[in-house]
Amino acid sequence: MESYTLSLAQAAKPATSQPGKMEETVASHTQPAQIPPARILVLGIGNVLWADEGFGVRCIEHLAENWALPDTVHLMDGGTQGLYLLPFLEDADALIVFDAVDYGLPPGTMKIVENDQVPAFMGAKKMSLHQTGFQDVIATAQLMGYCPEQMLLIGVQPVELEDYGGGLRSLTAAQIDPAVQIALTRLRDWGVDVQPGRTATGDLADPSITRDAYEAGRPSEAEACRTGDDRFFPVKA
Repeated sequence: MESYTLSLAQAAKPATSQPGKMEETVASHTQPAQIPPARILVLGIGNVLWADEGFGVRCIEHLAENWALPDTVHLMDGGTQGLYLLPFLEDADALIVFDAVDYGLPPGTMKIVENDQVPAFMGAKKMSLHQTGFQDVIATAQLMGYCPEQMLLIGVQPVELEDYGGGLRSLTAAQIDPAVQIALTRLRDWGVDVQPGRTATGDLADPSITRDAYEAGRPSEAEACRTGDDRFFPVKA
């Protein structure tokens, strides 16, 4: 079955598996809905404390800071909330998710997955508890009969995760704007009026941990451990 994502793939100019590039879209096996969704949830998930794990959250932050969207589009930093996100999926007719995903591709590669393929890719290689949690969210929503009919996962292969308190690596950060552009293309395809500006939402991270503030305020390696909270490390004999 031919997918309706051709325009997205063309807009993003997908390439072969090369660092910092984009893979071909993984199309859905289901027919696209003919009626544009009335309520859209755009969700960034991940943990900003662990380097590239914060990719999804930073995408939502970038989207809210640079684009004005109508009230029918809900922008949300889902962090690592897991099943607490279930009510938000219940209220949505369509879902766009940004996340760092272990696709087994070169670091920095972006890959787009759609609709019924999303749960499989979210759970194929779990990098962290938040992905297990979000896979459970989708499975529970499907079981209860209110999972959004249309889903788009915009994922990037992380470069580094084992850096506690670290920021995004350059290859990962370079994919923020391309990822947001793909989301904007889909929103326009769904009939959403997208304009330059800002989107006010109460569901983003506190300003103290936005990307610029967080990365600029990071202490040196001599002052802060890079592999976890050293207060809880086992005491060496």
